[in-house]
Amino acid sequence: MTNTHTIALIPGDGIGKEITQVVKQVAKALGSPITWDEVVAGQDAIDETGELIPKAVYDAIDTHKVALKGPIATPIGEGFRSVNVSLRKHYQLHTNIRPIRVLGQIPALHRDVDIVLFRENTEDLYAGVEEQISPDEAHSIKIITRQATERIVTAAFEYAVANDRKKVAIVTKANIMKLSDGLFLKVAREIAAKYPQIEATEVLVDNMAMQLVMRPQQYDVVVTENLYGDILSDLMAGLIGGLGLVPGANLGDDVAIFEAVHGSAPDIAGQGLANPTAILLAFADLLDHISLQADATRLRDALNSVLSDAGNFTRDLGGDLTTAAFTDKVIASLA
Repeated sequence: MTNTHTIALIPGDGIGKEITQVVKQVAKALGSPITWDEVVAGQDAIDETGELIPKAVYDAIDTHKVALKGPIATPIGEGFRSVNVSLRKHYQLHTNIRPIRVLGQIPALHRDVDIVLFRENTEDLYAGVEEQISPDEAHSIKIITRQATERIVTAAFEYAVANDRKKVAIVTKANIMKLSDGLFLKVAREIAAKYPQIEATEVLVDNMAMQLVMRPQQYDVVVTENLYGDILSDLMAGLIGGLGLVPGANLGDDVAIFEAVHGSAPDIAGQGLANPTAILLAFADLLDHISLQADATRLRDALNSVLSDAGNFTRDLGGDLTTAAFTDKVIASLA
């Protein structure tokens, strides 16, 4: 008898509601043994409870340990911290993974890109440790620790070994930030030495940005700090057609949250124009995480097949297929 997995589902704002409903349809078509515990965060939650992340959201994640999250907008100038940052801090979701791959015949700057980015998710400048020195001066403190560095670099090398990857690129700016980035690089070298079968390279972040634009094919697995990872992951997404094609996984010791990394796109919400590819790829990664690898492979293969026909592109990819029509194509491909 197959075990049923209950997943916390956070639809989010804007197009989030539409694309997470697509996931529910596709999960049913796959026959995946999943039930959903749907909880509200974001603007609807503020309207109902006055909280961006109500207690019910934390309760669901605490109970089920796995969540799928749609995009959630952070109200500007209202004192609310980003939902992503709040959840990462609360659950110590230290490992952020973003696979960057070209699907089907999507118009991309580079066709043969297959990079997996590992981004440390809890410290660096994103720790938010700042002080106002005077009205004209503010300081932001960059925090790098051995523990967090060992954790993210080990995860990258372990992934490389498990998935038959040959190279790991370690990205820093250690030539300038000799203490903070220097510590990250020092620890990364120690970890790399334990994996002699994997080729480790060291790349300065500014050079990495240029190399990714010119020759991204030379990279396999990339591991870096929080800020650099945030910037480079968006650059990488641009190489393959945009953020609408990139999933994200946030992993802690006992909690995992999977998401589409694009925004809530309020300008097209409710119009049936959203591309659900990123959230479906995030769902595929979630399926892998809960040991439903066969379903994950079927879903990725279906997306690749559908996106091999330019007639199946949504508006963001230069086509005119609606969200519902695209979903029908994916479900038909699964069948």
